[in-house]
Amino acid sequence: MTEILTLIRDRRSIRRYEARPVPRETIHQLLTAATWAPSAHNRQPWRFVVIETDETKRRLAAAMGERLRRDLTADGVPAEAIERDAARSYARITGAPLLILVCLTLADMDIYPDERRQRHESTMAAQGAAMAGQNLLLAAHALGLGACWLCAPLFCADAVRETLALPADWQPQGVITAGYPAETKEKARAPLETRVLFR
Repeated sequence: MTEILTLIRDRRSIRRYEARPVPRETIHQLLTAATWAPSAHNRQPWRFVVIETDETKRRLAAAMGERLRRDLTADGVPAEAIERDAARSYARITGAPLLILVCLTLADMDIYPDERRQRHESTMAAQGAAMAGQNLLLAAHALGLGACWLCAPLFCADAVRETLALPADWQPQGVITAGYPAETKEKARAPLETRVLFR
């Protein structure tokens, strides 16, 4: 028990990596760990896209960056700030040896006639995909890798889907950058009493 609690506490969001690739066997271990996450009805709504080639990373980063530019331009953000954000996003995506896109599908989830229950079914699928992502992040840390969950695909799902030629029912949720860490980080947490109620 102490080992898993230490693993959870010591994990960090790492954004800078060494250039060396992540072995395919290690990738398989990460994905296997992800698939042991809990999910509603045990429907396992997660889907993964493993991205290793530089060309695919560049195409994905460019497509996501174009959507970011359009959104920020519409928000009235100054051009210099937009380019800084877009450049940072591009560097994070193309600078990681490994990307794993986490998607969900509703294909195996229940279907309800009313919007309220159907909305909750979709939320349960998203929760399952997120828990799979957390498993993957913890497995990466246990295997000596650094990793970071980026939520950006939520804001440009169509661009991601088109760039990667995803099946129509795969909904991008986040992309995990991963590799052997080239940085160390510290983090803090708010005091527990500011986040918890006991009743």
